[in-house]
Amino acid sequence: MPKPPRTFKAKSYKDPQLALDAVTEIYESNLAYLQAQFKSFAEDKVTDDHEHISVYYPYIKIVTKQARRVDTRLAYGFAPRPGTYSTTLTRPDIFQHYYLEQMRLLIANHNVPIEVGVSTTPMPVHFALGSNFHIENGLTAEQLHTLPEIFDIPDLDVMDDEIANGTYVPPKGEPSPLALFTAPRVDLSLQRLKHYCGTSAEHFQNYIIFTNYQFYIDEFVRLCHGLMAPTEDQAMRKQRSVFSAFVEPGDRITPNKNAENYSAVISQAAPQAIRLPQMPAYHLKMPGGQGITLINIGVGPSNAKTITDHCAVLRPHAWLMLGHCAGLRNSQRMGDYVLAHGYLREDNILDEEVPPNIPIPALAEIQQALEQAVSQVTGHKGFDLKKFMRTGTVATTADRNWELRSSLRQSRRLSQSRAIAMDMEAGTIAANGFRFRVPYGTLLCVSDKPLHGQLKLPGMADAFYRERVKQHLQIGLLTMTLLRDQEPEKLHSRKLRSFNEVAFQ
Repeated sequence: MPKPPRTFKAKSYKDPQLALDAVTEIYESNLAYLQAQFKSFAEDKVTDDHEHISVYYPYIKIVTKQARRVDTRLAYGFAPRPGTYSTTLTRPDIFQHYYLEQMRLLIANHNVPIEVGVSTTPMPVHFALGSNFHIENGLTAEQLHTLPEIFDIPDLDVMDDEIANGTYVPPKGEPSPLALFTAPRVDLSLQRLKHYCGTSAEHFQNYIIFTNYQFYIDEFVRLCHGLMAPTEDQAMRKQRSVFSAFVEPGDRITPNKNAENYSAVISQAAPQAIRLPQMPAYHLKMPGGQGITLINIGVGPSNAKTITDHCAVLRPHAWLMLGHCAGLRNSQRMGDYVLAHGYLREDNILDEEVPPNIPIPALAEIQQALEQAVSQVTGHKGFDLKKFMRTGTVATTADRNWELRSSLRQSRRLSQSRAIAMDMEAGTIAANGFRFRVPYGTLLCVSDKPLHGQLKLPGMADAFYRERVKQHLQIGLLTMTLLRDQEPEKLHSRKLRSFNEVAFQ
C-alpha cells in the first residue's frame, strides 16, 4: 500500500502571510504526493487492489459577526453580511500577491482570523501534472481506461460559473463563496490559457490588451525586443529597466539586459513556434505581474468569450480591446478612432449569462485613461480630439458579412441605437468584463465604411494598417501605463459589484 498523504489540521491566522504560507504548504504537499502516485501508476507499479488515490485543495474560511468595513469606498475585500464564507485555492505560486492582498483586506475589515485547512474538493490528476504534460501521450490504452478508477478526474459540476453569474445558492448549512472561482475552475482555465495562447499562465500580466489583427502583434514584438536590448544611454536604460522579460508563444523568454536582476531571469531561447496557437499571447513582464499581455484573439465573439472566460481567473486589473471597426457615420474618416461608451450587443453569445437588456456601463477610470492617452500620443487636446476621435455606441455582431443584409432593415436598428461603429469582439469583451468584475474598455480604429461605399479591400487595407497600427498600439500601451499608475482599489469600480458580492476582487 502507498504511503498516505500528509494530514493537516485546520488552523486560524490573523497574519495574512502566515495564512498564505499554510495554504502553500498544503497545496504543495498534496500536489507532490499526487504527482508521485501518478508516476508509480505510469510506471505500472500500481496493483489491481490499489485503493483510489485522492488529495484535496486547501481552503480558507472566515466567520463574520458584522458587515462593517474600514473603508466604505472599496469595492472588494469584505463580506456583505454576517455569516460564514469559504473558497478553495490553487497555484499559490501564481496567485501569491493576489491571495495575500485579499486576505489582508478581510482581516483588516472584519478583525477576524482566517481559517486554513484541507477542503473536500478533490484535486484532479490532470491539473496536478502541469500544462506541459499530456496524459494521452504518456499512458497506454489500458492505463487510460483504468485512470478514473485510481485518480480523481475533472468534475464539471464544481467548475461552472454560477457564482460569477449570480445564480449560485449555497446548500443549507454550507458557507457562502469568498471568491468568484473555485480552485478546479481556476486550474481548468490555466490549462486552457496554455492551450489557446501558447504560453504558461505564470507569464500573464495584470494589464491585458486584446486585438484582432496580427499587425498589432508584429509591432508589439518589434517594440519589446527593442526594450530588451542593452543600451549605453543611462536615461533610456533606466526607462527600459522596469521590464524584466519578454515572453512569446512556446514560452520563449527574452530577458531584459538593462534590468538589475538580468542574471536572475532565465533565458529560454526556444525556437520560434512553427505553428502559432489559436490565440497567441505575448507578455511584456514587470515584477509582480504589473506588465502588459497582448493577445491576438482573431475574429469573432466566440473567440472573444473563450479567451476572456479564461483570462478572468487571473483577476487582471484591466483589459482593453484594440482593433478595427467599420465606421457607420459618413463624417468619419479612415483611421479615425472610436472610444466606446456603450455597446449594442447583437453577437448574442452571452445572452444567457448577461441578457442584452442589461446595460454595460462605461467605466470612468478606463475612459479617462484612454482619452488622455489619445491626447498625449497624437498631441491634440480637448475639442481638437473630436477631429479624429468619436465617443459613442459600438455595435457588435457575430456576422462578418453583416453589410450584405438589407440596408433598410439593419440601418433602422443602428440608427435607433445611435451606433457609430460596428465590430465583432468589443461588446463581448466588455460584457464578460462586466460579468467577471474586470475593468474593461474599447478603443477601435475605423478601417472601412461599407455603408458609405468604402469597403475593406486588400490594397486599401494594407496601406491603412501600415499608417495607423503603430500609433494605435502606442495609445493602448500608454493607457495601461496610466492605469498602472493608479492604485488597484481605485481602478476596480463599484459599478462592477452586485448586491450580494463575494469578498475577493
